[in-house]
Amino acid sequence: MSLDESEQKIDVREGIVHSSIPEAELARLSDDVIAALKTVYDPEIPADIFELGLVYKIDIEDDRMVKIVMTLTAPGCPVAGEMPGWVENAVGAVEGVSGVEVAMTFDPPWTPDRMSEEAQVAVGWY
Repeated sequence: MSLDESEQKIDVREGIVHSSIPEAELARLSDDVIAALKTVYDPEIPADIFELGLVYKIDIEDDRMVKIVMTLTAPGCPVAGEMPGWVENAVGAVEGVSGVEVAMTFDPPWTPDRMSEEAQVAVGWY
């Protein structure tokens, strides 16, 4: 059976994210973005937002725009209006990042089981 040129070829790699950023640079950017997120603390909990599990998703686009989806420990958190700015400032200072977009979500809601062992130790739960 010959493959007709007009037939669409199935890419078995569908769903794999491809980036124009070289692999080594993408790894460095990822590490640096996470390190920057670890400098942002919830003022009511002695742990950073990354270890608390408040960061749900980090996307680094080909143009080096970083898109972050995150939540808060509670919708009524007193720093709800300020936290996205803190995250934008921290991640925006990472070398090579062209910009930062922070989207807040409460779906799914944050629960303490999202915390890393490091965060659990920091709050005395481990």
